[in-house]
Amino acid sequence: MANAVKPSALRPGDAIRVIASASPVDAERLRAGIAEIEKLGFVARHNPRLLERDGFFAGSTESRRGELMDALRELDTRAIFCARGGYGSGYLIDHSADWNSFRGLERKLFVGYSDVTLLQVFFWQKFGWVSLYGPMVAAGFDHGAGAAHGYDAASFAHAISGTLHGWNIDLAGETLAPGRADGVLLGGCLTLVEMTLGTPWELDARGAILLLEDRGMKPWQVDRALLHLRQAGKLSEIRGIIFGDFPDCEPPAGTETVRDVAARVCGPLKIPVVWGAPFGHTARPMLTIPLGVQARLISEGAGRIEILEPACRE
Repeated sequence: MANAVKPSALRPGDAIRVIASASPVDAERLRAGIAEIEKLGFVARHNPRLLERDGFFAGSTESRRGELMDALRELDTRAIFCARGGYGSGYLIDHSADWNSFRGLERKLFVGYSDVTLLQVFFWQKFGWVSLYGPMVAAGFDHGAGAAHGYDAASFAHAISGTLHGWNIDLAGETLAPGRADGVLLGGCLTLVEMTLGTPWELDARGAILLLEDRGMKPWQVDRALLHLRQAGKLSEIRGIIFGDFPDCEPPAGTETVRDVAARVCGPLKIPVVWGAPFGHTARPMLTIPLGVQARLISEGAGRIEILEPACRE
């Protein structure tokens, strides 16, 4: 497992670079998200090319990769917030790109979820970079704090602030398998975690508390993905699992739900499991959860994570 490299904490007045690594971005949702970020006291910067469209994507692979690399090198911004997910971030991870040139650069806070999972796993496996699995500019911030499809203000503030002694996150879920476990928080969108298998940046989940969420999957598709992870050895040495809400995943009448699948597949693992936490794809205010930090999962009642170290440095 990688050694954690933490970004600097954000402070009011810091500049944030907004990028589009995947699907096209809606202009009105982008405007609303930028307004919310500026309301929090930050300066949001974005290139006009952010609204480009090229088939499935927010611009060509070359322009999106160039935007990401420029954002990582930029000296006068402290964080990179993704505009939205969708599809396409995987194209940015190219063997021909000189990613090693970024080793040792001043680490920036990197925030996103969904398709951005691929970049977060890549950065973790290659550089050990801690990132935040949380709201995106046009997919969370645009709806505001505490609102449906918006974001949870408290967990976001703790995650970006460089808290000295860690903090707690109430998961507002349901215990599927009780217990307590310590480990490194890793994971993200189930489909994208599965997509790393067989790549040079395949997620090393040993010793991890694994976050898994997605949307629009039928229960048997979730079952297939979990079976694949299990058969690939990714569930054999983990410490616990936290599942998201899995919206738009309703089964045909009379068949197993995704919750049923999770309980059946994870039961034999004999580890603590929490179901239905509002992170990633959720209609509830989205939690911000740091990836790459030590935490304690307490699987009882609605579930809780105790973050045992700050996600950022002062």
